[in-house]
Amino acid sequence: MLFRAATADPADLDRAVAHPADGPVPALTTEKIREELAGNRIRPEWVWTAEDEDGEILARALWWGRADSERPIALDCLQVGAGVVDPAAVAAGLLDAGHAAFGRRPGYNISLPRGWRADPELAAAVAWRREAANRTGLTREIERLRYEWTPAAGTAEPTGRLVFREGTDEEVLDAFVRLSRDSLDLATQHELELMDAEQLAREDFEFYRDCPGERSWWRLAHLPDGRLAGLAVPSATPYHRNVGYLGVVPEQRGQGLIDEILAEITRFHAAAGAERITATTDTVNLPMAAAFDRAGYEVTEIRLVLEDPAR
Repeated sequence: MLFRAATADPADLDRAVAHPADGPVPALTTEKIREELAGNRIRPEWVWTAEDEDGEILARALWWGRADSERPIALDCLQVGAGVVDPAAVAAGLLDAGHAAFGRRPGYNISLPRGWRADPELAAAVAWRREAANRTGLTREIERLRYEWTPAAGTAEPTGRLVFREGTDEEVLDAFVRLSRDSLDLATQHELELMDAEQLAREDFEFYRDCPGERSWWRLAHLPDGRLAGLAVPSATPYHRNVGYLGVVPEQRGQGLIDEILAEITRFHAAAGAERITATTDTVNLPMAAAFDRAGYEVTEIRLVLEDPAR
C-alpha cells in the first residue's frame, strides 16, 4: 500500500479532493475543501491518501492549519472506503505517514452530533477512527461542547458588578497565571503537568494574539474596589467571531462572575455586528457549560479531540 501526499499537479489534487467522504461521520464537502485550499488553510502537502497497487484510493486524510501556519494544526477529516476490511489499520498507516512528514502529531478533531453514542453506525465509525488515532500516538481524549450564539438570543445589560478595561501585556500574563490555578479545563490541567504556570501563560498569550482577533479586544475584569476578578478575551477564527478565553480568579469563583465576563464578550462581538459567536468547553466543565446555557448559547455539536499526550 502506498501512502502519499497529493502533488501540486491539478489533476492529482483534484482526484484526492473529489474522493467521496462516505460514512456517517460529518466531513467537508468537495466545495468546502476547495474553499479551504484557496484560503491556504488546507494545502496539497496536507492532503494524504492511501492507495492500493492499482492506484485506487482506499483512504484519505485532510489536515488543516491557519493561512500562515508552517505546519498543520489539526487533522480535520479521515475517511476509509467501506470495502476496506481493517479501516483502523489503513487509517493508522496513513496517519503515521503524515506525522512523519510533518515532524509532529497534530490533534484530531471529530465533530459529532449530540447523542452520537446512541447511533450504532456512527459509534462504530468513531471507534475505528479512535483506534487509528491511538495507534499513532493520539491517546489523550477530550470531549468538548461546541456552542453558538446568534442575535436572537440577545445580550445581557451590564450590571455594574465588574469594571472592564484594557490591560498591559504584563497584567494580562499575570491574569493568565492566576486563572490557570485549579482550572477545570482539561487541556490546561494537562499543560500544567508539562510546564509551569508562567510558561503556560506565555503560550496562551501568544496563541490568542496570533488568532484572527485583535489584542486590543482583550479586557481585564475588576471588582469596583479594583481587585482583579478575571479576564475576557474576545477572539475570532478564520470564519467568525468566538469566545476565545475567559475565566475568574480562584478567590472570586462561585459568585456568578463568569456570567458577567461572558456577557461582556458577547456584547463586544454583538456590537461589532457579529451574526454568530462560537465557543467551546469541556463536557466535564459543568460551571462553564451552565454559563453558556444561561447566556443563550446553544450546543451545535460535540467535538471529540484526540491528542498527543506528549504534546
